[in-house]
Amino acid sequence: MPRRTALIVEVPEAEPAVGALRLQHDRSAALGVPAHVTILFPFADAEAVDEDGLTGLFARFPAFDFSLDRVERFDDGIVWLHPEPSLRFVDLTAAVAERWPEYPPYGGLFDEPIPHLTVSEVPIDVNVQLPIASRAREVSLIEEDEATGRWSKRRSFALA
Repeated sequence: MPRRTALIVEVPEAEPAVGALRLQHDRSAALGVPAHVTILFPFADAEAVDEDGLTGLFARFPAFDFSLDRVERFDDGIVWLHPEPSLRFVDLTAAVAERWPEYPPYGGLFDEPIPHLTVSEVPIDVNVQLPIASRAREVSLIEEDEATGRWSKRRSFALA
């Protein structure tokens, strides 16, 4: 069975504000996935990841500051925080999807993926102190343990 991977920008600055909510309402948090903005999921099987290619790709992008500035909801009820500026995340996703077109964002389910930090997979009221300032310095490759379903960081790729 293939081991799933994902590329994310971790947002540790958000953990104090949303960590407990995520543990209650986002099953990925209980499986070890930190607060993050997704760059690409699903990505390659763990055995097929081109780490050198990812290193070179992400080194072309500068690190950047962003803030989580408002609470939003998708039509299906998912509650999330909006990163501003969002375009930097869109650019990272587009670059990975262009280099590895066999792995479209979210399996190709959405025409235009929206950068976001999921707080809850179900509709809840969220009252957190915003904005939350952060800096994207690297993109993390996380992978799933096929036996336990838990996720862990395999490697980080520095932004310039």
